[in-house]
Amino acid sequence: MPPWRLSRHFLGRPASVTEARRFITAALGTWPVVESAELIVSELATNAVRHTASARFGGRFIVSIQAERDQVWLGVTDEGGPGVPRLVRPADDEGGRGLLLVANLADNWGVYGNQAGRTVWALLKVDPIAAAAQATPRS
Repeated sequence: MPPWRLSRHFLGRPASVTEARRFITAALGTWPVVESAELIVSELATNAVRHTASARFGGRFIVSIQAERDQVWLGVTDEGGPGVPRLVRPADDEGGRGLLLVANLADNWGVYGNQAGRTVWALLKVDPIAAAAQATPRS
């Protein structure tokens, strides 16, 4: 299957997290990593609408997917802010577990950008045998 990529803008509001998750589901369809991808994007989109300038009135975030035969790259680009996304291991607090979950699900992840806008990304490896049976994206 040839490589492909998709991206979509979302309003910086909590309801958009569900929309972003549906975007991933529709795009990845039967890929074996679809459930992990949905959860990762849900966490990253939640962080964008809670902790960045994307949450301000008129703010947006972008969800991007790049799929190749043996991997899927996911990115959520926000409108920045003073805080830098970082991995936190909270003791009893409900918050702060999002990036820990991403780190546990993804084969690799990271952050690039600055206060004007950041992309938090995750890479999911796909078994080449399972990837051979994949359908093309359904946008």
